[in-house]
Amino acid sequence: MENTDQNGAKPEVVRSSTMPQSRKSTNWVILFLRLLALGGTVSATLVMALNKQSKTLVVGTIGTTPITATIEAKFQHTPAFVFFVITNSVGSIHNLLMLAMELFGYKFDFKGFQLLTIALLDMATIALLSAGAGAAASISEVGKNGNSHARWNKICDRFGTYCDHGMGALIAAFLGIIFLMVINVLSIIALHKKTTSQSTVVSV
Repeated sequence: MENTDQNGAKPEVVRSSTMPQSRKSTNWVILFLRLLALGGTVSATLVMALNKQSKTLVVGTIGTTPITATIEAKFQHTPAFVFFVITNSVGSIHNLLMLAMELFGYKFDFKGFQLLTIALLDMATIALLSAGAGAAASISEVGKNGNSHARWNKICDRFGTYCDHGMGALIAAFLGIIFLMVINVLSIIALHKKTTSQSTVVSV
């Protein structure tokens, strides 16, 4: 039964001003983390996409004349690295769209589904980025140390710059994933608080 005063009017619900301030501070934290995640995915994409190195090797001799061959290492030569670039490109686009939604979403009526949509899209993007980073990391391990059982030779002793740039791209990608995971946790917490507060208001 609803509470009424002596005149039969419903009492005005007084809401605390600390909740909007709390949400506002959380939004700024998420926005900052989103920028960091965007920086990680964009850096990973650019570093890997521009990663190449050429090296001239002596493959034989004719008399005293060496026979040389120029070998070039590119990310396009490895499907795992191509997948890595694609996934981080998608992750960068996702972060840009989420930034736009977080900055200008208040102008549109999402009927309470904004936080849920962001959380679900972040989960899907984290899974995609993790798949790309995992595939690239496994190939990088083979390139660095080889595989004696499969008789795969390592290449990082010849293409050191190429391997160093690839490692930098991997570090940037994993940092982007970590930031996205933190964002996802904060979004779920904010969604839970919002749902709880709405349930409390309805029950009053």
